[in-house]
Amino acid sequence: MKRQLLTPDELAAALTQLNGWKATDNHLTKRLEFPNFAAALAFVNKVADLAEAADHHPDITFGWGYAELNLTTHDRGGVTDVDTALAAKIDQIT
Repeated sequence: MKRQLLTPDELAAALTQLNGWKATDNHLTKRLEFPNFAAALAFVNKVADLAEAADHHPDITFGWGYAELNLTTHDRGGVTDVDTALAAKIDQIT
């Protein structure tokens, strides 16, 4: 992947291919709801496996019944193709 910042048009196009992600302040964000803490933790662990494989790590906040994901490419200062690719892989496990 090129790790290039997406233009506003590229980001808008990418969002149409993603499920429930939003672009906010140079990040992709998504909140998911779960029936309990254990289910949220299981999901976070699956995301961790994907992130390790991609060598690209989201910020994750989770608790009882929810997980919030925040993707950005810090060294590029915004959303890149690496972020959208990881978001698409996360969508496959939800």
